[in-house]
Amino acid sequence: MTTLLAERISDAKVREGGRILAAEAARFSGYGWMRGTSGNLSIVLDREPLLLAVTASGLDKSELTDRDVVLIDADGQAVDVNDPRPPSAEAGLHAHIAAQTGAQAIFHVHAIDPVIAGDRWPEGVEFRDLEMLKGIGHPAHDATVTIPVIPNHQDMRVEAARFDEVYQRATAQTPEVPVLIIAGHGMYAWGKDIPSARRHLEIAEWLLRYAIASR
Repeated sequence: MTTLLAERISDAKVREGGRILAAEAARFSGYGWMRGTSGNLSIVLDREPLLLAVTASGLDKSELTDRDVVLIDADGQAVDVNDPRPPSAEAGLHAHIAAQTGAQAIFHVHAIDPVIAGDRWPEGVEFRDLEMLKGIGHPAHDATVTIPVIPNHQDMRVEAARFDEVYQRATAQTPEVPVLIIAGHGMYAWGKDIPSARRHLEIAEWLLRYAIASR
Protein backbone atom coordinates (compact mmCIF):
# COMPACT_ATOMS: atom_id res chain seq x y z
CA MET A 1 0.00 0.00 0.00
CA THR A 2 1.46 3.36 -0.96
CA THR A 3 -1.02 6.21 -0.58
CA LEU A 4 -2.11 7.76 2.70
CA LEU A 5 -5.57 6.23 2.36
CA ALA A 6 -4.20 2.79 1.60
CA GLU A 7 -1.83 2.97 4.53
CA ARG A 8 -4.80 3.18 6.90
CA ILE A 9 -5.60 -0.48 6.20
CA SER A 10 -3.17 -3.29 6.94
CA ASP A 11 -2.32 -5.78 4.23
CA ALA A 12 -3.62 -8.53 6.53
CA LYS A 13 -7.04 -6.84 6.73
CA VAL A 14 -7.22 -6.42 2.96
CA ARG A 15 -6.28 -10.06 2.44
CA GLU A 16 -8.88 -11.21 4.96
CA GLY A 17 -11.47 -9.25 3.03
CA GLY A 18 -10.17 -10.87 -0.15
CA ARG A 19 -10.45 -14.32 1.40
CA ILE A 20 -14.07 -13.71 2.38
CA LEU A 21 -15.02 -12.33 -1.03
CA ALA A 22 -13.25 -15.18 -2.84
CA ALA A 23 -15.34 -17.70 -0.91
CA GLU A 24 -18.57 -15.86 -1.73
CA ALA A 25 -17.59 -15.53 -5.40
CA ALA A 26 -16.94 -19.27 -5.59
CA ARG A 27 -20.39 -19.92 -4.11
CA PHE A 28 -22.17 -17.64 -6.59
CA SER A 29 -20.11 -18.94 -9.50
CA GLY A 30 -21.34 -22.39 -8.57
CA TYR A 31 -24.89 -21.11 -8.95
CA GLY A 32 -24.05 -19.87 -12.45
CA TRP A 33 -24.46 -16.23 -11.40
CA MET A 34 -20.92 -15.06 -12.24
CA ARG A 35 -20.20 -16.66 -15.60
CA GLY A 36 -17.00 -15.78 -17.41
CA THR A 37 -15.55 -12.85 -15.48
CA SER A 38 -18.88 -11.17 -14.78
CA GLY A 39 -20.07 -9.71 -11.50
CA ASN A 40 -18.23 -8.18 -8.57
CA LEU A 41 -18.34 -8.24 -4.79
CA SER A 42 -17.18 -5.77 -2.18
CA ILE A 43 -16.75 -5.38 1.56
CA VAL A 44 -16.30 -2.21 3.60
CA LEU A 45 -12.98 -2.09 5.45
CA ASP A 46 -13.24 1.41 6.91
CA ARG A 47 -15.85 4.18 7.17
CA GLU A 48 -13.82 7.31 7.99
CA PRO A 49 -12.97 7.76 5.21
CA LEU A 50 -14.91 5.13 3.27
CA LEU A 51 -12.66 2.35 1.94
CA LEU A 52 -13.80 -0.90 0.34
CA ALA A 53 -12.14 -4.02 -0.99
CA VAL A 54 -13.71 -4.95 -4.34
CA THR A 55 -12.95 -7.92 -6.54
CA ALA A 56 -10.45 -7.11 -9.27
CA SER A 57 -11.71 -6.83 -12.85
CA GLY A 58 -11.27 -9.43 -15.56
CA LEU A 59 -10.82 -12.50 -13.35
CA ASP A 60 -12.69 -15.80 -13.28
CA LYS A 61 -14.77 -15.40 -10.14
CA SER A 62 -14.67 -19.12 -9.39
CA GLU A 63 -10.87 -18.97 -8.99
CA LEU A 64 -10.23 -15.87 -6.88
CA THR A 65 -7.64 -15.82 -4.11
CA ASP A 66 -7.28 -13.55 -1.09
CA ARG A 67 -5.09 -11.24 -3.16
CA ASP A 68 -7.63 -10.67 -5.94
CA VAL A 69 -9.16 -7.48 -4.53
CA VAL A 70 -8.50 -3.80 -5.13
CA LEU A 71 -8.86 -1.16 -2.41
CA ILE A 72 -11.15 1.70 -3.50
CA ASP A 73 -12.31 5.02 -2.07
CA ALA A 74 -15.75 6.63 -1.87
CA ASP A 75 -15.57 7.52 -5.57
CA GLY A 76 -14.75 3.96 -6.63
CA GLN A 77 -11.15 4.86 -7.46
CA ALA A 78 -8.20 2.60 -6.61
CA VAL A 79 -6.20 4.07 -3.74
CA ASP A 80 -2.93 2.21 -4.32
CA VAL A 81 -1.20 3.94 -7.22
CA ASN A 82 1.22 1.03 -7.56
CA ASP A 83 -1.51 -1.58 -8.03
CA PRO A 84 -1.78 -2.10 -11.81
CA ARG A 85 -5.06 -3.99 -11.58
CA PRO A 86 -8.19 -2.00 -12.34
CA PRO A 87 -11.08 -2.23 -9.89
CA SER A 88 -14.40 -3.42 -11.21
CA ALA A 89 -16.08 -1.06 -13.65
CA GLU A 90 -18.98 -0.89 -11.18
CA ALA A 91 -16.79 0.00 -8.19
CA GLY A 92 -18.28 3.48 -7.98
CA LEU A 93 -21.78 2.10 -7.52
CA HIS A 94 -20.55 -0.29 -4.82
CA ALA A 95 -19.08 2.65 -2.92
CA HIS A 96 -22.23 4.72 -3.39
CA ILE A 97 -24.50 1.95 -2.11
CA ALA A 98 -22.23 1.46 0.90
CA ALA A 99 -22.33 5.18 1.67
CA GLN A 100 -26.08 5.61 1.20
CA THR A 101 -27.30 2.46 2.93
CA GLY A 102 -24.65 1.80 5.57
CA ALA A 103 -24.13 -1.68 4.14
CA GLN A 104 -20.93 -3.52 4.98
CA ALA A 105 -21.12 -5.89 2.00
CA ILE A 106 -22.41 -5.33 -1.54
CA PHE A 107 -22.81 -8.17 -4.05
CA HIS A 108 -23.42 -7.79 -7.78
CA VAL A 109 -24.16 -10.82 -9.97
CA HIS A 110 -25.31 -11.51 -13.52
CA ALA A 111 -27.96 -14.12 -12.80
CA ILE A 112 -30.44 -14.50 -15.66
CA ASP A 113 -33.68 -14.07 -13.66
CA PRO A 114 -33.04 -10.44 -12.63
CA VAL A 115 -32.31 -9.56 -16.26
CA ILE A 116 -35.56 -11.14 -17.47
CA ALA A 117 -37.50 -9.52 -14.61
CA GLY A 118 -36.01 -6.12 -15.36
CA ASP A 119 -37.11 -6.40 -18.99
CA ARG A 120 -40.58 -7.61 -18.06
CA TRP A 121 -41.29 -5.16 -15.22
CA PRO A 122 -39.17 -2.03 -15.84
CA GLU A 123 -41.13 -0.04 -13.23
CA GLY A 124 -40.20 -2.53 -10.50
CA VAL A 125 -41.15 -6.07 -9.52
CA GLU A 126 -43.95 -6.31 -6.94
CA PHE A 127 -44.48 -9.11 -4.42
CA ARG A 128 -46.89 -9.85 -1.61
CA ASP A 129 -48.13 -12.84 0.40
CA LEU A 130 -44.93 -14.83 0.04
CA GLU A 131 -43.14 -16.40 3.00
CA MET A 132 -39.74 -15.81 1.36
CA LEU A 133 -40.20 -12.04 1.70
CA LYS A 134 -39.07 -12.50 5.29
CA GLY A 135 -35.63 -13.27 3.91
CA ILE A 136 -35.20 -9.67 2.73
CA GLY A 137 -36.56 -8.24 5.96
CA HIS A 138 -40.23 -7.78 5.06
CA PRO A 139 -43.44 -9.35 6.37
CA ALA A 140 -44.87 -12.25 4.43
CA HIS A 141 -48.39 -10.77 4.36
CA ASP A 142 -50.35 -7.51 4.29
CA ALA A 143 -47.73 -5.46 2.44
CA THR A 144 -46.52 -5.02 -1.12
CA VAL A 145 -42.76 -5.16 -1.58
CA THR A 146 -41.21 -3.77 -4.77
CA ILE A 147 -37.72 -4.59 -5.99
CA PRO A 148 -36.73 -1.47 -7.95
CA VAL A 149 -35.37 -1.50 -11.50
CA ILE A 150 -33.17 1.16 -13.09
CA PRO A 151 -31.84 1.39 -16.67
CA ASN A 152 -28.31 0.28 -17.41
CA HIS A 153 -25.61 2.89 -17.98
CA GLN A 154 -21.82 2.68 -18.26
CA ASP A 155 -21.25 5.82 -16.16
CA MET A 156 -21.53 4.89 -12.48
CA ARG A 157 -22.31 8.50 -11.59
CA VAL A 158 -25.48 8.17 -13.65
CA GLU A 159 -26.27 4.84 -12.02
CA ALA A 160 -25.68 6.32 -8.56
CA ALA A 161 -28.16 9.12 -9.29
CA ARG A 162 -30.69 6.57 -10.54
CA PHE A 163 -30.15 4.50 -7.40
CA ASP A 164 -30.95 7.55 -5.28
CA GLU A 165 -34.20 8.03 -7.19
CA VAL A 166 -35.54 4.58 -6.31
CA TYR A 167 -33.90 3.76 -2.97
CA GLN A 168 -36.15 4.19 0.08
CA ARG A 169 -34.45 4.23 3.45
CA ALA A 170 -35.85 2.12 6.23
CA THR A 171 -38.36 3.77 8.56
CA ALA A 172 -39.86 2.67 11.84
CA GLN A 173 -42.75 1.20 9.86
CA THR A 174 -41.10 -0.05 6.66
CA PRO A 175 -37.77 -1.84 6.17
CA GLU A 176 -35.57 -0.99 3.21
CA VAL A 177 -35.52 -3.23 0.14
CA PRO A 178 -31.85 -4.29 0.03
CA VAL A 179 -31.94 -5.23 -3.66
CA LEU A 180 -31.60 -3.40 -6.97
CA ILE A 181 -32.08 -4.67 -10.53
CA ILE A 182 -30.12 -3.08 -13.37
CA ALA A 183 -32.12 -3.66 -16.55
CA GLY A 184 -30.31 -5.73 -19.15
CA HIS A 185 -27.43 -6.23 -16.73
CA GLY A 186 -27.90 -7.93 -13.36
CA MET A 187 -28.71 -7.44 -9.70
CA TYR A 188 -27.19 -5.87 -6.58
CA ALA A 189 -27.93 -6.88 -3.02
CA TRP A 190 -26.38 -5.63 0.20
CA GLY A 191 -26.47 -6.11 3.93
CA LYS A 192 -25.04 -5.22 7.32
CA ASP A 193 -22.58 -8.09 7.00
CA ILE A 194 -21.58 -10.87 4.60
CA PRO A 195 -24.30 -13.36 5.68
CA SER A 196 -27.01 -10.71 5.35
CA ALA A 197 -25.88 -9.65 1.88
CA ARG A 198 -25.70 -13.30 0.79
CA ARG A 199 -29.18 -14.02 2.17
CA HIS A 200 -30.67 -10.98 0.46
CA LEU A 201 -29.09 -11.94 -2.86
CA GLU A 202 -30.22 -15.55 -2.71
CA ILE A 203 -33.75 -14.73 -1.56
CA ALA A 204 -34.15 -12.00 -4.18
CA GLU A 205 -33.09 -14.39 -6.92
CA TRP A 206 -35.68 -16.92 -5.66
CA LEU A 207 -38.40 -14.25 -5.65
CA LEU A 208 -37.57 -13.16 -9.18
CA ARG A 209 -37.49 -16.74 -10.40
CA TYR A 210 -40.91 -17.28 -8.84
CA ALA A 211 -42.30 -14.13 -10.49
CA ILE A 212 -41.06 -15.16 -13.92
CA ALA A 213 -42.41 -18.69 -13.58
CA SER A 214 -45.82 -17.76 -12.18
CA ARG A 215 -46.93 -14.61 -14.00
